[in-house]
This record gives sequence, structure tokens and C-alpha cells, in this order.
Amino acid sequence: MEGVGGGPDVIGDVHEVQQHVDRDAASGGLGADQVELVASAVDQDDPRPAWPEPRKKLPPRPTRLDPYKPLIDEMLRADLDAPRKQRHTVKRIFERLLDEHGADEISYQMVRGYVADRREEIRVQAGRGVVEAFVPQTHKPGAEAEVDFGDVTVRLAGELVTCYLFAFRLSYSGKAVHRIFASAGQEAFFEGHVHALNTLGGVPTGKVRYDNLRAAGRPGAGFSRHRVEAERWTAFRSHYGLEALYCQPGIRGATRRAGSRGRSAGSAATTSSRCPRSRRSPSSTR
Repeated sequence: MEGVGGGPDVIGDVHEVQQHVDRDAASGGLGADQVELVASAVDQDDPRPAWPEPRKKLPPRPTRLDPYKPLIDEMLRADLDAPRKQRHTVKRIFERLLDEHGADEISYQMVRGYVADRREEIRVQAGRGVVEAFVPQTHKPGAEAEVDFGDVTVRLAGELVTCYLFAFRLSYSGKAVHRIFASAGQEAFFEGHVHALNTLGGVPTGKVRYDNLRAAGRPGAGFSRHRVEAERWTAFRSHYGLEALYCQPGIRGATRRAGSRGRSAGSAATTSSRCPRSRRSPSSTR
């Protein structure tokens, strides 16, 4: 057998040898010892690469702060049982290192960077902190989507104008539909949905994640997912069979809608120059 360029197809030859060995062994042509000998030779000649070894994590580079890290840890552990107003600030830790230990070779920024991460680690080790964990998101085809409706600046007839970009993105494939409007009103919000659903050819069978959009309703009390929906929005999504999932306010909810936000910004950035130009006014009918 020949491979690319007329050379011998080593993988094909190895597989043929293995097939002959299996056939002869089944018919009684080879003994058990011969089968084991030929099988070991085939395994040694198999050129298919094995999975690479995991890359070893490089040890942290030494810094001038290393000799003082145990001292900082001791101060942070003492803060666990201290009243709140008597706990060490970064400035106080830095001053103690200078006054009590002569740490003239370190800087305030070095101490601040170490304390920012280490304080919470010590709390977790003592069983008093909250351990944050992240679960990778998995999506079924056509099941979930994300919606974002935010402002974008375009150059219209030579002037900078703020418009609003509606983005509807399928979570599995990443396919997104965009439409720009002159306002962020409820009518534009609804028309963006109609345009997206007609373009995609259907409605997601699962949940559609929404940001804190006023067109859909107002948030409930606290940092919860509860929303007091507008009556027209409830009627609209009930008509189309949309199941809404409202993201948590703040930075914790931002990770769940990062896909639509990234696509919205990317669409404005990749389909035009630094500032999009247009001779026509944006309209909800286009």
C-alpha cells in the first residue's frame, strides 16, 4: 500500500498485519505464544501518536516579597477573630513590614497585590469564606438563546448619533441576528424578536436569557432573577411561546449573557469601521 507521495502506508500495513493475525488465530493457524509475539511487535511499530502528557505547571518566580509572605499571612489570620474596625488594612500591613521587619526592598503595590488574593484564601482555609465554583455551560441545538439590546454610536450624515442594537443569539451554534433601531422602546424590542425569529425560522424550545431590560419589565427586590413583567411583553412572549430566563443583576449575571454581549460588540466592530457610517436614518422598519 502507498500513502501520500508514493511512500509506504505504515499505518495501513500495521492494520493489515493485525487482521491477518486475528484471522489465523481464529482458524488455529497460530499458537497463543505466536499471537502474543506478533501482537507486541505490531504495537511497537504502530506510529499513531499517544495522548501528550499534561503540561507541567511552572513554579512561581521568586520575588522580593517571598520572605515576608509568612508574616503577612500571620497578620491576616489574626484578623479572622479581630473586630472589623481593628483588622489590618493593606497600608497598615505595609507599614508594619517597614517598621518592624525593615522590609525596605518591597513596595506598597507588591503587598496590595498579594493581600488582595491571599485574604480570601485564608478565609476559605479557615472555613469562613465562600468557595466559588464554575460549571461549564452546555447547550442543546435550537434549545436556548440570549438577547441583548444596547446602545451603539454611529456616524449618521456626518454626525455622531446614538442608536440601539438588538441581538438575538442561539447559544449552541452561536448564530446571531442583529437589527439596529433609533430607539430602545418596547415596539423596537418586539420587532427585533419578530425579525430574529423569522430569520432563524423558529422559536427556541428552551429558555431565552434576558438582561435587565426595561422593555421586558422592571426588576424585583434585591439581586434576584424575579421580574415584574410588562403586560404587553407577557402577551407577546406568550403568543410566540418564548420562555424567558432573567439574569441576575450585577457582575454575577454578566457571565451568563457574555455571549450575546460579545457578539453585539463584535458585530458593530467587524462589520464597519471604527465608527459606522450611514446616509440613512435608522428605522424600526428596516
